[in-house]
Parts: sequence; C-alpha cells; structure tokens
Amino acid sequence: MSTKENAAVSQLLALLEARYAMRVLWALRDGHAQTFRLLQDSVGGITPNTLNTRIKELREAGLVSHGGDGYSLTVSGQDLLKRLSDLQAFAGKWQLGQIKKAAAPATAATAPPSLPPSSPPPSPSPSSSSPPAPSSSPTATPSSSPSAPSSTPPLDTGN
Repeated sequence: MSTKENAAVSQLLALLEARYAMRVLWALRDGHAQTFRLLQDSVGGITPNTLNTRIKELREAGLVSHGGDGYSLTVSGQDLLKRLSDLQAFAGKWQLGQIKKAAAPATAATAPPSLPPSSPPPSPSPSSSSPPAPSSSPTATPSSSPSAPSSTPPLDTGN
C-alpha cells in the first residue's frame, strides 16, 4: 500500500474508532431514516451530546445525511456498510469460537485427564461387590494387595 492509501485508511479508521461511530452507522444500515431520539434508542447507552458529536462528524465525512424524515446513510455510508457486511457473519462465527474456548477449560477441569467423560470409573478390585470368603486353612497368609493371587503358598521360615 502506498503512503497515500495508508493515510486514507488511517483517516477512515480514526473516524470509525470514535466512540459509538460504528454503532450509529450500524443503526442506520436498514435504510430507514431515524429521528434523533429513535437513533439514540437504536444505538443504546449514548448520551445526546455524544450522539450530536458523532452525527456531526459522520455528516462532515459524507457518511450520514439529514432529511425531512431524520438521519440516514448517504450513498458513501451505504457503500461502507456494504463492504463491512461480512462483519456480521464473522462476528457470529467468532462468538461461537469464544464460547467453545471458554467451555473447554471447564470441561477439562471436571473430567479426569486419563479417562474419557463417558467411561465409568474403575472398580478397586474384581471382588469388591462381595465380601471375601474367610480362609479355612490356618496356614494361609493374608494377602496385602487386593490384586495378588490367593493361591500363593505360605513362606518357608526355615524350621
């Protein structure tokens, strides 16, 4: 881009970056003229002084005009919003991505990292549902591990 083109883009962005400027243009996008009060309601949260300032700047820039019915976009303002029309589609996709991104840490915090969320938790031992049978042999040694085989012979103590 040339220096002249950069200057034009910078100048337009400076105008559009002003507080509520894009919202004023967006409120007029449907092509229907709006009175000052209706435009203030459409933008929402804007003070009358700020709206007056934005309308003045946008009129001087040739993007908004005032007629008998109220404020509306000029041909240049319509052209600008037409070029920005993909913004709505992009915003919808972007918002879904933000929601998914915000939900991902919450999901990771509630599910164990080694198990998928649909898997049941592992049981401590295969015989956990019924109590172990008492041993009838006085020489059998109890196992210290629930997973150790029960047929382990007694240790020879050397006697």
